[in-house]
Amino acid sequence: MTPGRRPTTTHLTRRRARTRRAGTPSHTTNQKRTPTIEQQILKLRKDRNLGARRRQSQLHRVQEMRLALGTIHKTLIGHQVAPLCPHRGKARYTRYPRPIPGDRVQSDTCKIAPGLFQYTAIDDRTRYRVLALYDRRTAANTVLLIDKVIEEMPFPIQRIQTDRGRDFFASTVQDRRWIIRSSFDL
Repeated sequence: MTPGRRPTTTHLTRRRARTRRAGTPSHTTNQKRTPTIEQQILKLRKDRNLGARRRQSQLHRVQEMRLALGTIHKTLIGHQVAPLCPHRGKARYTRYPRPIPGDRVQSDTCKIAPGLFQYTAIDDRTRYRVLALYDRRTAANTVLLIDKVIEEMPFPIQRIQTDRGRDFFASTVQDRRWIIRSSFDL
């Protein structure tokens, strides 16, 4: 190839064939997996019931062997050793329903877009839901939501649970709450 000329495809292919591919390791972990090392890994698993990470640090501390986790893992898979604990999966969600409808209504706010807030109230027993959209998160809008919840829910509301946000703990909302409570006490 002459200087100043662009290399052809064949020149590039030959050059790439001579060099090691990018991203491939220069050595493999199989080089370190001798039968004695495999026996030590399996012995630690049998005697101490250690996982791969702890087995790695134990081998380094006691026997001054530096092994990668992949080496230990390949050894265990190769000898068909079962994992320490089975995969638990996702825990099931536990609901705590209230005994009667309206006993507890959970309420919260969420910003869904710039200048748009969603107010949500959900009954714990029936999962009956009341939604409202407002342009601001204020105590006045919270009072409007409470009025809407009382109007739309087909049963009387005993208690409203919130996340103690400032829009729920403003004095106007607290005053409205006492008015609602006294009307149900009659």
